[in-house]
Amino acid sequence: MSFFQEPPRTDAEQELGKPLELSPEEVNAFDEAEWYKRAYRGDVPQFTFRAVLTGSILGFFLAFTNIYIGLKTGWLLGVALTACILSFAIWGSFSKLGLTKSPMSILENNCMQSTASAAGYATGNTMVSAIPAMLMLSVSEAHPGGVHKPWYVLALWVFFLAVLGTTLAIPLKRNLINQERLKFPSGTAAAVTLQGLYNKGAEAAAKARALFLAMGLGVLLPLVRDLKLLPSKEKKHDHGLIPDSSEIFDWLHRVLPKSLRIFQIPEVRREELMHKLELKEPALELSHWTLSLEHSGVLVAAGALVGLRTTFWMVAGGLYLAFVLGPEALGSPFVNAQGITVYAATMPMKAWKEIGIWLGAPMLVASGLIAFAAQAKTMVRAFQGIFRKSAAADGAEKGYREGDISESAEEQAAHAKARADVEVPGSWFWTGIVISTVGVVGTARAFFEVPIPYGLLAVAMTAVLGLVACRATGETDITPGGAMGKIMQLTFGKLIPQSTTANLMTAAITSGSALAAADLLNDLKSGYLLGASPRRQFLAQAAGIFTGTAATVLCFYILVPDASALGRDFPAPGAQQWKAVAEVFRYGLANLHPMAARCIVHGLIVGSVFALAELLFPKAKAWLPSPTGIGLGLTLPFASPLAMFLGALIAWVLQRGAKTWAEKYLVPIAAGAIAGESIVGVLVQALNNFVLKG
Repeated sequence: MSFFQEPPRTDAEQELGKPLELSPEEVNAFDEAEWYKRAYRGDVPQFTFRAVLTGSILGFFLAFTNIYIGLKTGWLLGVALTACILSFAIWGSFSKLGLTKSPMSILENNCMQSTASAAGYATGNTMVSAIPAMLMLSVSEAHPGGVHKPWYVLALWVFFLAVLGTTLAIPLKRNLINQERLKFPSGTAAAVTLQGLYNKGAEAAAKARALFLAMGLGVLLPLVRDLKLLPSKEKKHDHGLIPDSSEIFDWLHRVLPKSLRIFQIPEVRREELMHKLELKEPALELSHWTLSLEHSGVLVAAGALVGLRTTFWMVAGGLYLAFVLGPEALGSPFVNAQGITVYAATMPMKAWKEIGIWLGAPMLVASGLIAFAAQAKTMVRAFQGIFRKSAAADGAEKGYREGDISESAEEQAAHAKARADVEVPGSWFWTGIVISTVGVVGTARAFFEVPIPYGLLAVAMTAVLGLVACRATGETDITPGGAMGKIMQLTFGKLIPQSTTANLMTAAITSGSALAAADLLNDLKSGYLLGASPRRQFLAQAAGIFTGTAATVLCFYILVPDASALGRDFPAPGAQQWKAVAEVFRYGLANLHPMAARCIVHGLIVGSVFALAELLFPKAKAWLPSPTGIGLGLTLPFASPLAMFLGALIAWVLQRGAKTWAEKYLVPIAAGAIAGESIVGVLVQALNNFVLKG
């Protein structure tokens, strides 16, 4: 098998590359043998150089968007649909202009989105969680900005985690996709989108125009907001043309009762805080608690994708922090072991990361672990699926699912040959496992204080937990990478409590690899529904790892030149949570501020109760408090949840007032806005940090 295929040139080759006459829903109903006969397109051109190059370029820039928004909100957003629309529009334009002999086929675009997804999504998880958490924990008097690991260390880490996750997906593909036919909603959506793009040219062009228009508008905001061109007294270049946010709520402190705790400064800290905040009267304003309107299109667009329920409860969590928890923390003294009086919150604008994190992070951990435990049937099915003998493996047995018809000897032989020619060979799996295990364990030992036996244990646990995470993705479209990571943090917090670095990095092995494995399976599901070659698609995914590694490491260094950027420019809520869990094991609850210790207990209880309520009353879930939303609202500056809520509210209104329009254009517009602002936002930060820095 040659590496790259030639793109379709002749009319006959282009005809072979046309979309299936079968819909993705029809293909999903096929059993494995029928798929080989009726859906598989053969080894027609799909893994072409132009497809991989396009996916690599798009994935490189889309990786910037995910690191940017991941450090802003804690979420990573799938990039496959965005890449599909962009690629279709770009190559359609090339074809019209006569710059290419043939347009990119649907199977080429499917390979392209595999490369783009690997580059833009599968490699980014650890760069918005464990790595920034480790940087924050390295802050000291000698190194107030923390200590960055060398770029090559991060590159090795990101690369080998992605290789491990991609490799782990190989043996799961036949079980979860061919045989059990799990939906993998994101993969199915990508297949439906590609089918629609190639069958409905006018509608596809309209979606592409909407995406590009939103991207163009998104480009403008960071140029006028973030590019520090206006000088101030303190620094040479300190401001953009417009501020980061508007203090639109401060007038309320003049009409609301002054007895509200949110406005009051504790007597014991009155003089100190009035001096630090440059106040003329002993009264705080709402903007001191980060209650303002952030000028961020990317957060509004992200909120439109996340949804109204989660963002509403994010706002509720932020208001609770500002009106109740924060004021109490501001005046809660504690004399530590060194005899120094410390407060649960030193400043009102820091309350979200000084006390909110200790209530919000336990809520997220508890709800995630309960949701994971509730998937007991999923776990059983996962292991049964791996160890159960499949129909194709033994011709004497009947089909995999009840109701399948036994195959004749000739059909069994043809089926086995097709499988051997089409599916990813076992030799690729074992080669990938050896390379990735050696790479992960060696990097962890050399640079992250993880002894080799513990590194091997982490990889073994990843193989088990990653299996469960992939099945959960196939059934619900949610990859519980965070919950998997917390299980690892809890495990290694007991095994190596003295090392926060080891605690973070062993958890990163599972979280990052599970995400990469689930991403490949989503891509393989898309290819399955379109009749693509799994081998070619695996190669496309693997190619994206190289680009993604370069993009995510470069982007992280640009956005986070030192630890001060985390919390100032980027809240990094995911990293704050990982850091908090690691610190609990390092210092023990006895060394925490008593209020923080109480918040941990309360957060675990409340998160558990809300998570159980969602499980026990699924029909009422839309009206129940969201532990994810409240937890995130407590661990972000209030302006961020508010911007996301506004986006979700706008999307909700559009979905009810203009449902057809919203179904067509809401996702492309949101994706375009995120891509435009994020990509230019990274470039602006590079100018600020390396060119305009005085």
